[in-house]
Amino acid sequence: MKILVIDIGGTNVKMLASGQDAPRRFPSGPEMTPLQMVAGVLAATKDWDYQAISIGFPGPVLCGQPMTEPVNLGPGWMGFDFEAAFHLPVKVINDAAMQALGSYQEGKLLFLGLGTGFGATVIMNGILEPLELGRYHYKKHTLEYYVGARGLKRLGRKKWQRHVEEVVERLIAALKPDDVVIGGGNVKKLEPLPPGTRAGDNANAFLGGFRLWQEEADRRRASAPGGNNVIPTTHGDREPEVRSPR
Repeated sequence: MKILVIDIGGTNVKMLASGQDAPRRFPSGPEMTPLQMVAGVLAATKDWDYQAISIGFPGPVLCGQPMTEPVNLGPGWMGFDFEAAFHLPVKVINDAAMQALGSYQEGKLLFLGLGTGFGATVIMNGILEPLELGRYHYKKHTLEYYVGARGLKRLGRKKWQRHVEEVVERLIAALKPDDVVIGGGNVKKLEPLPPGTRAGDNANAFLGGFRLWQEEADRRRASAPGGNNVIPTTHGDREPEVRSPR
């Protein structure tokens, strides 16, 4: 099955489909509604072939639907019927969780996304758990206030880095992960990376979007005639299951 992965950001919407070599993008911004996003995606991918869609959404997601209106986009996202708009099966996941899914190797992973806001996800024992930490109280405001893009602009790179290092150190002490990946557009501003971490790659968001459908595709192949000998195309004991935030 060919998948289209859509990564919705506060600055751009990025897309990549199975079998394509390079992603495409178009600007998003604070006025973009879901209908405008759909129209932009359909126009940008009109020569691509795909049968299902994964969407990385910049906010909390419950049961495949945005739980809140995104801070950095236009209105209308809560309750929007993505499948009806695209006329295809659609899976929606938090954008940091989608990049975490693409970054996962083994053990307990803590993924932190430094982008317009601040995203966090833990993957452990095959379970993907998005963590809504951006609005968690830190010092006089929130984590997002200090380590998000506005914090970087307000504080300058060196002070921003010190806050990132402190936040990472606290989360590692609390969660005790085996692997810590820092991704998002601003990871490249960290000089050096905090101890015990590795840099993610925004391309992993696309891999995570493909992996959302991989387990289902493997089940379909296994149920086909002669399918008992099919080897899954993903690595590790099993791919993570996506759990919605409580």
